[in-house]
Amino acid sequence: MATADGTLSPKADILQLLESLPDSATWDEIEYAIYVRHKIRQGLDDLEAGRVLSSEEMRRRMQKWLDQ
Repeated sequence: MATADGTLSPKADILQLLESLPDSATWDEIEYAIYVRHKIRQGLDDLEAGRVLSSEEMRRRMQKWLDQ
């Protein structure tokens, strides 16, 4: 089932992910696959919402940390 923006709902996304895993997948492998999928989705949502930094800005911030 897709959401209003055309993406899969979390439940549908997980069901699709589970179907793609081999039947021999362990609990740990399933948990990791769900975790990775969730983090990718969060990153894409951040990108879409403009919550991103340029490489230059990130380098500047990291340099501040390193200089402390």
